[in-house]
Amino acid sequence: MIYKSHDAAPAAGRPRLLPWSNLDGNPCYLVTDDTGTGRLSRLANDIETVQLGMADDLLGHAVDLLGDAKATESQLRYLAARLAEALHDVHRIARSRGARLPVSHDEASGAVPEEGPGT
Repeated sequence: MIYKSHDAAPAAGRPRLLPWSNLDGNPCYLVTDDTGTGRLSRLANDIETVQLGMADDLLGHAVDLLGDAKATESQLRYLAARLAEALHDVHRIARSRGARLPVSHDEASGAVPEEGPGT
């Protein structure tokens, strides 16, 4: 599913991968030139913030549960399932944000940076 802003042209031709899927599980994209200030962009930013916070909380819980010798198999399975979901969300956010990073002139032309001292 692609959301298009009514008066927007694609920003550098790259749609934004949104932090949710459609009902069929397919990715949703936003095509806009609002530089992240439009209503859907702000909603996506807010959802990403919540997803990252939940993943961070889950990591803390995982550390505690894995340190508990009395943790049951079902608790660990549940934890593994939630960690997989959180990793999926964080991976989608990283792909979305990485795709929106500015591309330098050298990268756009395919030029390989020269190695200098200290590299």
